[in-house]
Amino acid sequence: MKQDDPPQPEAMSDASAPEASAARLRLLAEASRALASSLDAGEALRRLARVVVPNLADACVIDVIEGDGLRRLTVTDRDPERAVRVLPGSSLPAPDESAAELAKVLRGAGPVVIDRFGGPEPHDPLRAAQWRLYRSLGAETALIVPLRARRQALGALTFVRRAPATPFDEQEQALAADLGHRAGLALDNARLYALQQHTAEQLQLSLLPDLSGVGDVQLAARYVAARERAEVGGDWYDAFRLPDDSLILAIGDVVGHDLTAAVRMGQLRNMLRALAYDSGDDPAGTMGRLDRVMQGLTAVELVTAVIARVETPPDAPWRLHWTNAGHLPPLLVCPDGRSDLLEEGHAPILGVDPGLDRDTATVTLPPGCTFLLYTDGLVERPGEDIGRGLTRLRQCATAFADEPLEVFLDELLARMGDDRQDDIAVLAMRVPSGPPR
Repeated sequence: MKQDDPPQPEAMSDASAPEASAARLRLLAEASRALASSLDAGEALRRLARVVVPNLADACVIDVIEGDGLRRLTVTDRDPERAVRVLPGSSLPAPDESAAELAKVLRGAGPVVIDRFGGPEPHDPLRAAQWRLYRSLGAETALIVPLRARRQALGALTFVRRAPATPFDEQEQALAADLGHRAGLALDNARLYALQQHTAEQLQLSLLPDLSGVGDVQLAARYVAARERAEVGGDWYDAFRLPDDSLILAIGDVVGHDLTAAVRMGQLRNMLRALAYDSGDDPAGTMGRLDRVMQGLTAVELVTAVIARVETPPDAPWRLHWTNAGHLPPLLVCPDGRSDLLEEGHAPILGVDPGLDRDTATVTLPPGCTFLLYTDGLVERPGEDIGRGLTRLRQCATAFADEPLEVFLDELLARMGDDRQDDIAVLAMRVPSGPPR
């Protein structure tokens, strides 16, 4: 071995029994922290590889099954120059008919130790690829363990040692198998979680309305999921016409961040449509009925919401009527720089007391103004007073009040939603700037 080569890993069995046992426990603890440190399964497994090297091996290779194929997720080596010779993320030949030890492990053979690597097999693509891997890493001995969960192989961990390497003893093989089991569970849980997230996101998006059915009123809306959380919330918005040709705009947030919250959001939105369309009540009356029906017929617990009704007569100024159930105040912003948080008509959230008195507030909408409904993810930041977020919202909205409505929302989200910790839903309406239609 050259003088400047990195030192080789020492077998844990070379230490005294108590020291070896303590080292194994430390490695397992570090591995568990690595696997729990990210909701991204790929990143968690890469962190695991960095824990294993150099504590247990000179190099660690992680391969995962994706569909009918096999993908090399990561290659970690104590010698970075060796690691760059192997391209992570690449697809590998299918393991089904291969005689390679990796294929045998994936088919259920259990941990396999390799100390004779032979030569490339031109008629066995996976075995040839593995031979090139071992040659690039300078392998003297290798240990392959499966990533398993629910009696299914999800991939494999390969531990590589170079000469003069101490062979993997029984305790180290058991340790490696334990690491593979933990990694398999982490990978399986992450995939199940991602599937639930995708299902909830698609459900939530499918329940959001098509704004093209409200006539020639200028409307725009956005829904943006949180960046750092692998869940979906109960944020929702809606817009629809009533029989008298007035326009209902609504926004709200069902408490919760999971598939259940998305389902309950859909229930609430449908109930609101039925109650508003059929009753003829003002917004406060509709909100009160929604509260009673929600508590009587559903499992929805707490909801914040704003319901607004816009009168759009062809020959008179537009008028806005709204009520607020514990939600952040709507914003009215005009091209001349005026902006107002509409704090009237406020009452407690839905789900507390269905007998509460609620009020409807009214305002005449100036020509060219923009009426904005939004959820708390747009303005709330951890550790920051909500007043600062609302001030920032007014400033940003005023700066882009004369832009086209779609541009207005895009700019607002770009400046307000760059550090979002929660889902964001926004719904905006632009009042015509000319004389009444």
